[in-house]
Amino acid sequence: MKKDDFGFDTLLAHCGRLPANHSGTVNTPVYRASTILFPNLAALEAKESARLRYGRRGTPTTHALEDAICALEGSDRALATPSGVSAISVVLMSYAEPGAHFLMTDSVYGPARKFCESTLKKFGIETTYYDPTIGVDIESLIRPNTRLVWMESPGSQTFEVQDVTAIAEVARRRGIVSAIDNTWSGGYFCQPISQGVDISVQAGTKYISGHSDLMLGTIACREAEYERLRETYLRFGLCIGSDDAFLALRGLRTIGVRMVQHHANGLEIANWLSQQEEVLRVMHPALPDDPGHDLWRRHFTGASGLFGFVMRAVDRAALARMFDSFTLFGMGSSWGGFESLMVPSNPSVYRTATTWAPGGQTVRIHVGLENPGDLIREIRDGFNRLK
Repeated sequence: MKKDDFGFDTLLAHCGRLPANHSGTVNTPVYRASTILFPNLAALEAKESARLRYGRRGTPTTHALEDAICALEGSDRALATPSGVSAISVVLMSYAEPGAHFLMTDSVYGPARKFCESTLKKFGIETTYYDPTIGVDIESLIRPNTRLVWMESPGSQTFEVQDVTAIAEVARRRGIVSAIDNTWSGGYFCQPISQGVDISVQAGTKYISGHSDLMLGTIACREAEYERLRETYLRFGLCIGSDDAFLALRGLRTIGVRMVQHHANGLEIANWLSQQEEVLRVMHPALPDDPGHDLWRRHFTGASGLFGFVMRAVDRAALARMFDSFTLFGMGSSWGGFESLMVPSNPSVYRTATTWAPGGQTVRIHVGLENPGDLIREIRDGFNRLK
């Protein structure tokens, strides 16, 4: 059978590993290496074309991960970086030039916005933030010097679903590179490159790892963009350790069963929250009444465990009573692991093109792999403590 004949889960179980090349070991071993030795002068002089040439430029373990990311994202090439933010920064810097203009969704991840407003602004790059629901009207914001259109779907903290195919088509027609933060889907529920996007970025720290013990970023791209991205990557001296690559590959083998469970658990709790008197609104694209539901059905095959909801306004003391006594829900900045998390948030501080005024307290929740009934009881007890 050819690779194209395999189902997606089969592909993910086998990609990025060649046991015959590593003495029959099922998993690609951890190659801890800086110096790579060459057998003769001719090989040394030809090292520019060698895949293995120096540890910072990759080892068999990190190359195996990049090959696996290509399979996950359906891309031609991939790069592994030390964190999600570093992956974002590599992409932004790759298209930064004096006088350039970027288009960035107003629902973008906060550190990406900060990178545009601090680092890029120093180099004369201007960023325009746009309504994430703009769709084909993105064309009205394109300038002669626009070099990059950035998407994130669903949006960070507020979970608007973007019309990715429409925006990518406009960008391609105008000769502009399109990029997206695809972390929410884990690459398992959405492959944006097949939908016309040029570059797909993930914080592999989240669902690729799946175990809350790894920092990782991934960049998947079309062949046409690879050399430009890799040049920036190399100039910044970025690399990941082979131990981290090994952990990412191990996490990737179970991403299918984990994402299916995150989908089921998250949707069960989202439906329950939507019926509670303390909740004004649930922001979960898989709910039929969500404004982005139709686009979600078009672009995604499932939903992750991350979503949001808006509670009726309460004072901080009441909010502390609710959150401080949780035992299953942790309070932390990450998500995508096996454990559930919940944090109050204030997306309005990150918006400039649109206004976020939901009429209550916004909450971000990540539903892990625990029994949903246990999580619901804990939220119910937390709501009771508000009173």
